[in-house]
Amino acid sequence: MINRKEISLLIVEKLTKEKETLREKFLESKNEIGFFYIDNLLPNELVLTIHKKFPELHETKERKSLREHKYTAYQMNKYNPLLEEVIYAFQEENVVKAVSDICQIENMLPDENLYAGGLSLMAKDNYLSPHLDNSHDKDRDRWRVLNLLFYVTPNWKLENGGNLEVWPNGLKEKPITIESRFNRLVVMTTHQKSWHSVSKVQIETIRCCISNYYFSNTPLLVSDLFHVTTFRGRPEQKVKDIILQMDNYVRNGLRKFFKKGIRENPHRYKK
Repeated sequence: MINRKEISLLIVEKLTKEKETLREKFLESKNEIGFFYIDNLLPNELVLTIHKKFPELHETKERKSLREHKYTAYQMNKYNPLLEEVIYAFQEENVVKAVSDICQIENMLPDENLYAGGLSLMAKDNYLSPHLDNSHDKDRDRWRVLNLLFYVTPNWKLENGGNLEVWPNGLKEKPITIESRFNRLVVMTTHQKSWHSVSKVQIETIRCCISNYYFSNTPLLVSDLFHVTTFRGRPEQKVKDIILQMDNYVRNGLRKFFKKGIRENPHRYKK
């Protein structure tokens, strides 16, 4: 079986080959929500194998609320070992350095705990409302600065839904849609203004994604403040938006008194 170091070499080779183009793309959007994406990151046969090894929905954790509906998997020793290898390939030092060179963000650190990372699966009608990712790691020591999303579902099309949406001009303007295309890696900044969402899945096929975060001792924006994962309604969802804003206020308020939350967030890999 191919291991994480071997996968990391493939990732770095591809990123290095297209570094200048990717850097230009990232810098174009840096002042709002910096992002870039790259297609055909890994050999197709390897990505097809990765997809086949994804767990069934009943083997994952369902997250269903007014904020979101999706399935996650993060206790990686329960699943096929190839999945753990590919997740942690993105955390190898050479990959972190390659991404750092493209984004020109120094001193980034990966997260071996997979706090809010790991595997993401979305079935028909699943979605993620517009949101800001939690500002910190599980211990509230480091700032979350980059989100890496690697899509592995074969033959995914734009009309299938389940696509990443970034809102660089806020929630009153139309988002930029980034298709969740097979073998595509998307890298985007996470900060106080990086609103993003996932459109509702329109078909029966499960959309599969491998998710990683990079952290830093300093935030990307000097204006960044601590916040829990903060959800909003879409522009046409007026009532939902009011309810979610109240929910955000309560959850953020509680974290002022309970630094690590009332209970430990279960979404992390306990080795």
